Amino acid sequence: MISRRRARETAFQILYRFDLSRQETGGEAPLGEALRREMEHHFDHFGTPEDLRDFSRALVEGTLSRLPELDSLLEKHARNWRVGRMAFVDRTLLRMAIFEMLYGGTPVSVAIDEALELGKQFGTSETAPFLNGILDSVAKEAQAPAS
Repeated sequence: MISRRRARETAFQILYRFDLSRQETGGEAPLGEALRREMEHHFDHFGTPEDLRDFSRALVEGTLSRLPELDSLLEKHARNWRVGRMAFVDRTLLRMAIFEMLYGGTPVSVAIDEALELGKQFGTSETAPFLNGILDSVAKEAQAPAS
């Protein structure tokens, strides 16, 4: 599991940079080939093994491919918070964890635990409780039987 955590950390860093780049350019950020080159550069710089690269790529590409849907879920479950007002670390981790929970085949408890650990590493003392509340709400809705 340590190796998957490292892959998640790498994916988080790439998604974080992507989000910062979008902010700096007014919504435009490198996609497609430019994003792939940036990912490969990041992997090479940190010596990421090939098997971890595949998992990181899947997290990055999956999260970005569902960004509007993920942000809509965040808006719904983050009471009194707009996605654009969330800290970059928090919203990046939330997006990635929700993608992983709903579409990545990762058990909900694992996706939440991993997001909390990364939040403790990269966020503030308030990051983990904030993430936990929102992710728990998303998970409960996802696991609720359809009416």
